[in-house]
Amino acid sequence: MRTIAVDMDGVLADVLALFLDLDARDFGRRKTLEEIEGVPELQAFARIHEYLHTDGFFRNPSVIADSQDVLYRLNQSYNVYIVSAATEYPKSLTDKQAWLNEHFPFITWQQIVFCGSKQIIRADLMIDDHLKNLDFFPGETYLFHAPHNAQLEAPRHRRVRSWREIATLLL
Repeated sequence: MRTIAVDMDGVLADVLALFLDLDARDFGRRKTLEEIEGVPELQAFARIHEYLHTDGFFRNPSVIADSQDVLYRLNQSYNVYIVSAATEYPKSLTDKQAWLNEHFPFITWQQIVFCGSKQIIRADLMIDDHLKNLDFFPGETYLFHAPHNAQLEAPRHRRVRSWREIATLLL
């Protein structure tokens, strides 16, 4: 059975919506997706480091559309692992695990990998929204579309725009 490594933030968890909400709260205006298209997250949101180090930040994102259903189905046909570079934000570890337990109860604790660098990860496929995680990966790579990567050229990686598209490709 083939193995899939799936990123969490920006792929399963809609942290972008949280960034937009918090930025609007702090600066009095909600940025449009067009304004932040092609802008790295660290530049698009002035207080992003504060947000990422806030207690509970990683417990609150909504679930990206269709990810629960499609990941459930993928989990029937593949060895699925959720892989998150969570150790960069130590406060995130329990929040991320609780979030996964709530929204993806079919993912067992053995299928959750919290790490620092994803370069250690070996699988057949990786789904991620950052090139820094995909570029080194030797297997098949799927770049999950997001404003911060919208203008990046990534010919080695297959760009996917939704979980429905992933279902079409992998199920």
